[in-house]
Amino acid sequence: MRRNIVHEGSGQLTYEIREIVQVADELAQLGREITWENIGDPIQKGEKLPQWIKDIIVDLALQDKSYGYVATLGVKETRRFLAEQVNKRGGCRITESDIAFFNGLGDAVAKVFGFLKREARVIGPSPAYSTHSSAEAAHSGYEHLTYDLDPRRNWMPDLTDLENKVKYNDSIAGMLIINPDNPTGTVYARDFLEKMVDIARRYRLFVMCDEIYAHIVYNGAKTVHLSEVIGDVPGMALRGISKEFPWPGARCGWLEIFNQEKHPTFKQYIKSLINAKMLEVCSTSLPQYSIPRVIGDPRYEGHLKHRREMFEKRVNEAYDLFSKVPGIYVTRPQGAFYMAILFDPGVLNDRQFLNIDLPEVKKYIEAKITDVDLDKRFVYYLLGATGICVVPLTGFCCTKQGFRLTLLETDDEKRRWTFNSIAKSIKEYLASA
Repeated sequence: MRRNIVHEGSGQLTYEIREIVQVADELAQLGREITWENIGDPIQKGEKLPQWIKDIIVDLALQDKSYGYVATLGVKETRRFLAEQVNKRGGCRITESDIAFFNGLGDAVAKVFGFLKREARVIGPSPAYSTHSSAEAAHSGYEHLTYDLDPRRNWMPDLTDLENKVKYNDSIAGMLIINPDNPTGTVYARDFLEKMVDIARRYRLFVMCDEIYAHIVYNGAKTVHLSEVIGDVPGMALRGISKEFPWPGARCGWLEIFNQEKHPTFKQYIKSLINAKMLEVCSTSLPQYSIPRVIGDPRYEGHLKHRREMFEKRVNEAYDLFSKVPGIYVTRPQGAFYMAILFDPGVLNDRQFLNIDLPEVKKYIEAKITDVDLDKRFVYYLLGATGICVVPLTGFCCTKQGFRLTLLETDDEKRRWTFNSIAKSIKEYLASA
């Protein structure tokens, strides 16, 4: 072609969570049965929506309005309901005009980063959730800027390090927080969030907080929403129903936008996001109609409580097993439904292996392990030997070596088999060379 049409940031668009699926699919064709532990889809792992939520959705599906366009920002009654939910918590007050719906948070994240000025950077956690890190890096054309989460401090960030990075890099215009965190399961207490917001206030940043797991918190942890601590700082919370109802296929997420009227530049930026939505007309209709009826139902809090207890039980089951395995380090998650397993420094090398009983699978894996990160090498061997598909920690914009697994399997026997197979494989792999 006479012109290069490739965006400068195209090489930053990586998503290990999905990319490893291609490898697993190839192995499935070679005869290896796959156990999917790579992606946070509760439905795929057997969770069922309560019948009363299904009944609400069925009723809406029979109504003609569910098949039409809605307002660009979203269904007005739903936005008003959500604004009331925010205002009930105390803190920053908003109206329905401060809420905007998107086709899932992936759509929201793409626009949030895509419409930033290219020179304006957003610093986020490492390990990082790939949707955020890839979108920010692609928007800028450079590697994603990160602050480290320390596994020895329950994956909490070093606030001094964070502030120094913000202080000495004036291209940083925003701060990303994921609370509860994916992939580590860390939950930030109120006082910690207040300290992070204070850094944003003093260096005039906006704050972006992914709260998709905000109501999946357990093991004694407590947290608050960004709206309760943001004060007069510009910012936004990312919310959705994919993990909470759970209804990931609905592709229904929204932004709660704070203090745009107090910050003209931030308001202009938000207007660009809304104008981009106008080009699409609107986001999906039916899931938006369901939100006031489901979340406003008196049964909803019991539904959330049941899920919190369910994930707490599974988390503790996994922690009790993996914390006893030599050569790795784990912390007990307090939120979301993931566990990050970290290899001890120096225990991995390029001579280790797992026995693979299928010759074609072995040949395929051995061709894949050249010139890859050492944790990814283990992940490939685990996939070839057992069919268990996890995600290497280096795939989360992170230099630490390990992997992430989910806590979603509803079949108790299958879940225990998966955890025990991983633990056994770690021991065999580390002992192999």
